[in-house]
Amino acid sequence: MFCVRRRPALLLKTVKVLPQAVEYCVKGGDNTKMKEKFLEFLSEYDDIDRKIELFWSLHEKNIKKFYLENKKADDIIISASPEFLLEPMCKKLGVTLIGTLADKKTGKITGLNCRREEKVKRLCEYMNGNLPKIERFYSDSLSDTPLARLAEKAYMVKGEKITDWKIEK
Repeated sequence: MFCVRRRPALLLKTVKVLPQAVEYCVKGGDNTKMKEKFLEFLSEYDDIDRKIELFWSLHEKNIKKFYLENKKADDIIISASPEFLLEPMCKKLGVTLIGTLADKKTGKITGLNCRREEKVKRLCEYMNGNLPKIERFYSDSLSDTPLARLAEKAYMVKGEKITDWKIEK
C-alpha cells in the first residue's frame, strides 16, 4: 500500500496477485509463488533502495516500544519478509536479520521462503548447525509455533498486547 499510494497505477499489478491468493487460501496453494507474484511490482522501480529508506523513515515509529526498551545486541529477527525490505531497519537497530532471500529488482525468491519450519532450519544454520537456545520469543503469528516451541518463554503479540504463548511443547 505504501507504494500504491505513491504510484496508483501499481494497483493494477496487485490485482494480478488475486488468483494466486485465492488458490493459496482455498486450495492451500504455494505461498512462495504467491509472494513472488506479489513482489513483481518491484520491477517498476529503478530506485527501490530509496523507496525502502523512505518507508522506514515514515514507519520506524511503529516499532513496538516494549521491544526498543528491551532490545539486546544479540537479538535475531527472523521473518518471512524479504531481507532487503527489513535490512535497513535491522542495521539501524543493530540486530541480526534472517529472512526470505529475494531479488529486490524482480521479487524472485532465490532460496526457500523463510516461514514455519524453514525459520528453525535457517536459525540452526546461523548457529553453525546447533539447535539454538531462545530465552524469549515474540511473534504475532501462530505460524511461528516451531520457533516458539524452542523458547524458554514465548509471547504472542497483538497490537500493544503481549500475552503468554500457550502451546504444547
